Amino acid sequence: MRKWILAGAAALAAAQAAAALAECKLVRIEEWPVRIERNLPVIDGEINGHKVGILIDTGSERSFVTRSAVASMMLTRTNVGATGLESVRLEELRIGPARRKDWSVLVSPEQDFGAQVASLVLGYDFFSAVDFEFDLANRAIRLFQARDCAGTSLAYWTDAKPVEAQLQGSAEILVSVAVNGRPTLAILDSGASVSALTMAESVRLGVNAKTPGVVTAGCSIGIGRPALDYWSAPFESFAIGNEVIRNPTLRIADFTRETIVNQVGGRQASRFAALPQMILGMDFLRAHRIFVANSQRRMYFTYAGGMVFPTGTDRNCHDLR
Repeated sequence: MRKWILAGAAALAAAQAAAALAECKLVRIEEWPVRIERNLPVIDGEINGHKVGILIDTGSERSFVTRSAVASMMLTRTNVGATGLESVRLEELRIGPARRKDWSVLVSPEQDFGAQVASLVLGYDFFSAVDFEFDLANRAIRLFQARDCAGTSLAYWTDAKPVEAQLQGSAEILVSVAVNGRPTLAILDSGASVSALTMAESVRLGVNAKTPGVVTAGCSIGIGRPALDYWSAPFESFAIGNEVIRNPTLRIADFTRETIVNQVGGRQASRFAALPQMILGMDFLRAHRIFVANSQRRMYFTYAGGMVFPTGTDRNCHDLR
């Protein structure tokens, strides 16, 4: 009798899952061809009829236009209250067949390091209202609207069970990861060319820039972000969901206060303690196919191939000047 009850329960659960899948409607809104420049995802678009490169930056809370683009397109800047920030009004933004009119966006307060890559940065304020997919192996970013999909996996490209992670917060793509078994908060940041731990988190794990075996691992120069030196160091493990990487070599950088607090539309220093202590950058994104389901506050992903955390170069920012 007990076996019959268990079998009946399993059959009921399978039927409920099938019914939920049948009700779920995942509607593709857009598909954008992506090119990779300086290991960053860039798409083509137009601002007021001017052809521009657009950087997809999920790590920025706000979208913004570079200062050089504002000057070249002769856009009128307006002060944003007493914040010290400026904004401009885009008469029309076009990406493929899609158009957005009369959109007010911020102007980058930083120098335009790497501004030749893109004139406009699309931040999480643009993506927060949709579900979206990074399929960088096939050079595509796709936007979706999910209907009646609660409890249904949205990793539509695979029959295997994907890795899942619960999204935390509401203004960023924050997920819980573990480094050497220690839980920490990470941000999925397509505007970061590489993944890295904050120096503070690395020190808590017993590793700093002067620890034996730690070597220089390159320089990051981004749009609206200051140049940063990276180091790489061996760690015991990295885990997200049920994906575990043994003996990874992770980059570390003193980036938290420099790049996150001072980002366009970023947080105040009083919120420093609540900031993520790891960035999951383009190396992580390129090694996975990722679906960010804002509608469910979940992230689904599968391994796409390649090294998740490749080692860097031996050049630092001073060498590149």
